[in-house]
Amino acid sequence: MGEIQSFKDLRIWQQGIEIVKIIYSMTKSFPKSELFGLTGQMRRASISIPSNIAEGQIKYHSKEFSRYLNIVLGSCAELETLCLISKELGYFSPDQLSEILKLIEIESKQVNTLRVKLREINS
Repeated sequence: MGEIQSFKDLRIWQQGIEIVKIIYSMTKSFPKSELFGLTGQMRRASISIPSNIAEGQIKYHSKEFSRYLNIVLGSCAELETLCLISKELGYFSPDQLSEILKLIEIESKQVNTLRVKLREINS
């Protein structure tokens, strides 16, 4: 694997973009009454994932990047909760829920691994 030239080279950023695309696709079928509620909140939470990875990585300081990764983990937890609520309200099928939760779990684990490595560097 080559050297990281940009946040766009980070797998966690690339996966974050995929999560955004899937969330936008899945929320298209939500009722119009949810546009400023659940739909908007889910889209904002998903967008927060790659956005905070990009913003943190561009700072070039591991402590600062680690702080942004904490925000990413919070956004992952928020998005997971919103997906579970969507399933409970009948907006997601069990298969849709399973697909997105798996992606969020993978993202969270990889972000946490990087966060721990950055903490070790700062120790």
